[in-house]
Amino acid sequence: MGNYAGYTDETLSGLLKDGDHAAFNEIWDRYKSKLYTFTLRMLGDREASRDLVSDLFVTIWSKRDAIKLSSSLSSYLYVSARNRAFDVISRRKVEGRYIDSFQHYLDRGEDNADHLVRSKEMAAMIDAEIHALPEKMREIFLLSRETQLSRAEISQRLGVSEETVKNQMHKALKLLKSRLGAAFILIFF
Repeated sequence: MGNYAGYTDETLSGLLKDGDHAAFNEIWDRYKSKLYTFTLRMLGDREASRDLVSDLFVTIWSKRDAIKLSSSLSSYLYVSARNRAFDVISRRKVEGRYIDSFQHYLDRGEDNADHLVRSKEMAAMIDAEIHALPEKMREIFLLSRETQLSRAEISQRLGVSEETVKNQMHKALKLLKSRLGAAFILIFF
């Protein structure tokens, strides 16, 4: 085609859907620094911000034909980056709670190595099961449990109905209970 720098975001979006590498590269060049700066302000971590932006663009390329823009490309990219940053923040909170829980345990003076190992295994197992949930279900579950957002707030943030949020939470809890039920018995007995 020609000089992609002169193309509008709308034109580049259409070309991206058609699998045009040059259009993708132009979008990358146009937004990588802006999105990096945006997520760096949220995360305060250069490496995490670089990884987040790279992963975002990998996803955009791999799912280019499924992307439906209800607003501008710019809005789509910033909302996607923001949501991914929220996911990183949520994971950090969970990790922080696990660390705090273990520290509390150690502060009580209990040095039972077996119990520590079992607790660590349980935390890893729970985390693995949460991350094994389907993507949208996991996102709703984490937003509900780690950020204490209401169904309405989650619904608004993700652009889905409150009923969808309710159903996804119910399914997530049911799956986790069924998957972790036996694990609780094996680890603690």
